[in-house]
Amino acid sequence: MSIRPLVILPDSRLRLISDPVVRVDARVRAIVEDMFETMYDAPGIGLAAIQVGIPERIITVDVGPREAEGKEGDEASEEKRPIALINPEIVAASDDISVYSEGCLSIPEYYADVERPASVRVRYMDLNGETQEIDADGLLATCVQHEIDHLNGVLFIDHISKLKRDRVVKKFTKLARDKERDGV
Repeated sequence: MSIRPLVILPDSRLRLISDPVVRVDARVRAIVEDMFETMYDAPGIGLAAIQVGIPERIITVDVGPREAEGKEGDEASEEKRPIALINPEIVAASDDISVYSEGCLSIPEYYADVERPASVRVRYMDLNGETQEIDADGLLATCVQHEIDHLNGVLFIDHISKLKRDRVVKKFTKLARDKERDGV
């Protein structure tokens, strides 16, 4: 396992539509292991493969409490555990809306309120190549939708006003130019 460098705005790869995974094999499982390690190191609760420069439809999510892991009597539900979703697709979404203050490892230290369906049903392949479905609500629903957006070249800032989005893009473009100029 290794920590991979994160792709940061304004990198154009963040706008790519990721390719479906054809077969879950050792290569894909190694990518997932690296993604979890990278996500935890950042630290974050979700990561899409494109955020580490891999344009494939793979996401990792862990919205469970990290400090409670492994404690006796931990009744963490399945959806609160670390989960890798390969070729995830939203097959149903509630009409109810929830608002979360979202952030993104590819847009460091920027947060904004985003409206999304309060619950979703997602179909995906697991690490054994088996088709699964999960019903997600709350933070898990928000996180899964955020990461699936990445697979489609959509960033959470696309869900906020154009004015705010333009300011964020301008700020990160300037930061990238300054880093390049300074040789960082």
